[in-house]
Amino acid sequence: MRPTLLIATVSVLLCTMLVAGTTLSAKALGNGGLGGVSHPLMVSQARFVFGFAGVVVVLALRKGTGMQVWAPGFGKPRWGLQALRTGLGWASGAMMFTAASRMPLADASALSFTSPVATMTFAALILGEKVGPWRWGAGALALFGALILLRPGAGVIQPAALFALGAALLMGLEAIAIKRLATTEPPGRTMLINNAMGALIASLIAIPVWEMPATPAQWGVLVAMGLVMVTAQILLLTANRLADASYVAPFFYTTLIWAAAYDAALFDVWPDAVSITGAAVIICAGLLMTWREVRARRLRQTGQGARASA
Repeated sequence: MRPTLLIATVSVLLCTMLVAGTTLSAKALGNGGLGGVSHPLMVSQARFVFGFAGVVVVLALRKGTGMQVWAPGFGKPRWGLQALRTGLGWASGAMMFTAASRMPLADASALSFTSPVATMTFAALILGEKVGPWRWGAGALALFGALILLRPGAGVIQPAALFALGAALLMGLEAIAIKRLATTEPPGRTMLINNAMGALIASLIAIPVWEMPATPAQWGVLVAMGLVMVTAQILLLTANRLADASYVAPFFYTTLIWAAAYDAALFDVWPDAVSITGAAVIICAGLLMTWREVRARRLRQTGQGARASA
């Protein structure tokens, strides 16, 4: 394996470990495991407030991170689109933290991985992208996996699962906004604006439920939430800079393994056959989507090369 690919692989695996760690933190904060209960809106606030502080520090030391705030070829910030992306990110995070505090982490994480289906659908409706039968089939398969995790045979669908699905839907919309921003905004600027706006929005919305954390452990985890998310974003940025997105994407499903391991080790919650089956179906759907995307890109590149030769 080339050194750059090795670094990309390690970066994305560390990223998934940290992303799963944020859901673990949300669960510990939400169920009183740290000596007091923190409302999901407080958790979301901490993610952005301390995340903003982390971004400021990283940008001040940004050498080698690729996080330019201003770069040649980029114009003024697109404030409206930045605000939309931030609002969607805050809402999806708050819903995901709510789900994580009330259901097995592996199930919540697996349900969040249906977000590519939402992205694909919105890309077709909003961006006019052509979606073929294979990708629609993969989307249907992912939704079938989500249906398994909803456990309708139990007679009731747990509300926490609906929060996770809602988070996936909003993540899909956010991905469309990020795709639009990627062509006009350098990554450092996007992270700075996103976390600054998110800190303001989350702080205002958290006012009615905010209360002083009861223990040092609560404070520590709330601070860590933001710093960990920023670190995860930088690791993912590094991985995508060193390798194709199609190479990086499949590794992100290891988030489910980390989530299940954390749940088992700290809360003695083990995935059952239904959880494993549903997660496996969603992962297969995601890998199918990735394969079709890689194949379509190669066909486009081959066609462009043939036209250039002619």
